[in-house]
Formats: sequence, C-alpha cells, structure tokens
Amino acid sequence: MDVELRHLRAFVAVARRRSFTRAAEQLLITQPALSRTVAQLESALGVRLLDRSSRHVELTGSGTEFLGHAERVLDTLDQAIASARQDATLRLGFSWLLPDPWAQQAVRRFEESTGASVALARVDDPLLALRRHTIDIAVVRGDAALPRQVRTVHLYDEPRIAVCSQDSDLARRASLDWAEVRRWPLVVNTVSGSTGPWSWPEDWRPGHILETANYDEWLETVAAGRGIGVVPDVVRRRAPHSALRFVPLTGAPPSPVGLVFLNGAQPALIRRFLDAALPAAQA
Repeated sequence: MDVELRHLRAFVAVARRRSFTRAAEQLLITQPALSRTVAQLESALGVRLLDRSSRHVELTGSGTEFLGHAERVLDTLDQAIASARQDATLRLGFSWLLPDPWAQQAVRRFEESTGASVALARVDDPLLALRRHTIDIAVVRGDAALPRQVRTVHLYDEPRIAVCSQDSDLARRASLDWAEVRRWPLVVNTVSGSTGPWSWPEDWRPGHILETANYDEWLETVAAGRGIGVVPDVVRRRAPHSALRFVPLTGAPPSPVGLVFLNGAQPALIRRFLDAALPAAQA
C-alpha cells in the first residue's frame, strides 16, 4: 500500500495532540476512521509509530523520527499550496457582531499561514447563504437545532444578559433570573438569534413570543418596549443603544458560538481556517 498525504496528516495530528479524540476533531473525521488511517500507515511502513498501551498516546522511537520527516513534507506541501492560493478567497458569513478578538486573530492566522484571504459577508440568514453558495463558512450563535447536512464546530461559550427598553419595569431591577424570563414577553430573532423558545424545555418556554427576522428588527422591537430580549453579553459592549438597558441574568446557560459549513465546500480552505480558528478561540 502506498503512503498517502491523508496518512501523514492523520499521524501528525495524533502525534502533535497526543490524543486520537482531539486529532479527530481537528481533522473533522470520526475517531474510528482516524485509528484505521494511522493503522494503515503503520502497516505500510512495517513499524509501530504510536504507543497506545498507556493512558495517553505516546510516540515510539520510530514514531519520533518519522514525525520530523512527515512534518517537513507537510510544511513543504503547505508552502507550495499557499503560493498557488495567493488569489484564493474564503467567504466568512456572519449575521451580527463578529466575535472579538477571536475574528481578528483567526483571520490573521489564516491569511498568514495560507496566503489566501478572507472576505467578510454580513448576511441575515447564514444557513440560506451557505445553501446558495454565497459564503463558504459562517459564524453562528445560540443553541437552535441545525440541519443535518451542516457541519458544526464549537468555538466557545458566551454569557447571556437580558435587555429591555429604558421604560420597562425590568430596567429598574438589579438582575433577572433565567427562570423568570418566561414571565415577560420575549422578542426573538427567529433567523439568527442566539436565544428563543428552543432554549427552554417545552413546558418552561415563555408564553408570549414576538418574532423578528433579523438583528436590527429585534433591536428596535426591544427598544420600543414591546418585550425583552436575551443576548450574549458582548452586545452590551459592542452595540450600545440609548433606548435600551442591560440587566444581569442569573442562572442562564451560556450561549455557544460556532462555525458552520456544508460538506464539500472548499474543504482544504475550510480545514485551514479551522486550524486558525480553534487556537484563536482557546486563546
């Protein structure tokens, strides 16, 4: 059997992370598939590269030597690809408030490591934009269910905060508990919102829901006093509004931030963007 690039990438990912689980997440494949790929490489070479007998994966002597060669091969290949991709562009969609400083760090890492560029695209409906192929990958917030054909990579979690009109009775309170939200009319961005009826068990959902179709409609509906909203705390810092008041929210589950993309859409560029995005999220 010939040694292929997928074998080298699989081995290097496991060797660097010392974990099949974390390496599989990085490569966007299942752990059994990754294990088979590394086993194929060891079979083709006729040596053991990884010691799986301990609790953590360790390199054998042959594995340590082979790792250096494999990394040099992949680095040379990546440099050649980056040179050929100088005109390549990855289209990153977002519906409102790109996370910071994650976005700036991820874009900079990606562009420096690949030679490709990132084009930012503000879209009301990231999933629709993906299906129409007007973007390649999108930032999404919240815990709403996503279609099966969409791949999701979790970045990190943001704390939630309540927001209301300055004339609301809630504006005079020091805090609001998550369990109390259901007692207030809740304004929801049904297309790209981070909090909605789906965020509660069915028998605990708010009884009065006002639906909007994008972030701007949501913002102005809350400011008009028609209901309250629940958003990531970043909105307080990034989007001040003279008619709004932000109220600390206790007992609320965090709001996840992730990247979504369709299978088969610029897989090489997307993989390299994830290589930049995940460390930026951890930082």
